[in-house]
Amino acid sequence: MNRSEFDHSKINQAGAYSVVLAGHGSRDPDGVQEFEEMVELLRFELNGRLLHYGYLEFSKPSIAEAVRASIDAGARKVVVVPALLFAAGHAKNDMPAELNSLRQEFSQIEIAYGAIMDLHPLLLELARERIIQAESASPNMARRADTCLVVVGRGTSDSDANSEISKLCRMLEEGMGFGTSFVCYSGTAKPLVAAGLKAAAKLGHKRIIVLPFLLFNGVLVKRVRAAAQVLQERHPELEVLTSHYMGVHPYVARVFAERAIEGAEGRATMDCSLCKYRVQIVGFERQLGEAQKSNHIKSEMPSSGEAIEPYQPHPIEAESMAIINSGRDWSGYEGLTKAIAMRLVHTSGDFAVPETLFFSPGAAEMGVRALLRCRRIVCDVSMVESGLKRALLKSLAITTWCGVHEDEAYLLARECGITRSAAGIRLAFEKFGNDVVVAIGDAPTAVVEAVRLIEEQHWRPQLLIGLPVGFVGTAASKEKLSKCLQVPRITNFGTSGGSPWAAAVINAMLIECTRQVSVTA
Repeated sequence: MNRSEFDHSKINQAGAYSVVLAGHGSRDPDGVQEFEEMVELLRFELNGRLLHYGYLEFSKPSIAEAVRASIDAGARKVVVVPALLFAAGHAKNDMPAELNSLRQEFSQIEIAYGAIMDLHPLLLELARERIIQAESASPNMARRADTCLVVVGRGTSDSDANSEISKLCRMLEEGMGFGTSFVCYSGTAKPLVAAGLKAAAKLGHKRIIVLPFLLFNGVLVKRVRAAAQVLQERHPELEVLTSHYMGVHPYVARVFAERAIEGAEGRATMDCSLCKYRVQIVGFERQLGEAQKSNHIKSEMPSSGEAIEPYQPHPIEAESMAIINSGRDWSGYEGLTKAIAMRLVHTSGDFAVPETLFFSPGAAEMGVRALLRCRRIVCDVSMVESGLKRALLKSLAITTWCGVHEDEAYLLARECGITRSAAGIRLAFEKFGNDVVVAIGDAPTAVVEAVRLIEEQHWRPQLLIGLPVGFVGTAASKEKLSKCLQVPRITNFGTSGGSPWAAAVINAMLIECTRQVSVTA
């Protein structure tokens, strides 16, 4: 039997079960319409078997509603098939987390999870078909040896999933005889499609074929087409052809049907050999063994219409702050600067601390804006992270990162002869660029490294808080920071400070963030 043919008898050999096709969902109605067209095509491939569909977000019904509909229709076994191309966060965390909740709700029902599509041979055949269609539509002739194939993937935060696009691209390049190939992504991963096409144009080929390896129409497909159109306008000497995406096609439906059968028979597997949750992968060591949970929607910044409760201090904390407010003359301090100074008094137990503080003009307010925009805090040590108010971080969807215990920090410190705290700051510069707030509360070497990166490498973190404690190089490092005019900064003079101090500054700004968001909501 030819690979493109499908044996419908297999559908019924796996016993009684219903199928739920689980899509991502889209804000674009064109994407939703095509997904529902795929559902009808899959209904034919399933030969009359009960089929429902649901979405992870943006569209209705939800995956949970689709599973409940199957159960209400009499199903005692439900196979959920993810309508996703590669196994990244949606397939590894978000959808399984939803199914785990449903299994607890329906303990008497077997809810199976089908495997992801991956690089199925039918998808390779469909990619070839889409490329040939694009070539055939052109009035010009060009040898494939003179053509650059650009494959555009979705792009994820999972390097294993992103690498599958590179594998697909190489297989198509060698299998179809292209002169070269290039990979870019429509979101999250780099290079993004516009930058990727710009780079591909410099490779010296007469023709570029852009293959959007995406399932359905929508925002991402339109982004690829727009970028290809811009490239054609800027380089009229090139011929830029954009192929159709995967779309509603019998091959795609047959892959879904195969995955349903595998799930029903207990044969659904994922390639976990390079999964960052199961294997220690370079750059993702901290996610090894991470608990499986859905954070897809919850990780997004609350919308302007979504209320966040203002910070409510514990009664003892409120009483302490009242004592601090009346315990000294606060003239000369106002607004957020006063709030930070009061928190440092609360942390240190010393009313004289405000006299040692240094704020560059507008630094505290810039820090609040940066937290709400960038949503990432870099710390020099874990103690700063642990001192931050977790509830506020969660409600504001702000992430923290500390590189001191990263494997790469150990290697960098050893090879460059610097401390691990300094190495962690250098890694933060390399990983995140300028869109960070940096809080240093332990290591003066981290302050020195941050200032060096600012002066020599033109790093521009949104705010640099430097409050290390100690007697070796501490006062000098903070003096150096106070004179670093290129970035907003908060520090103090002398040997006092510490991780609780750096955390206290951030906490004061987080409280102000919640106030601002709650007012605008």
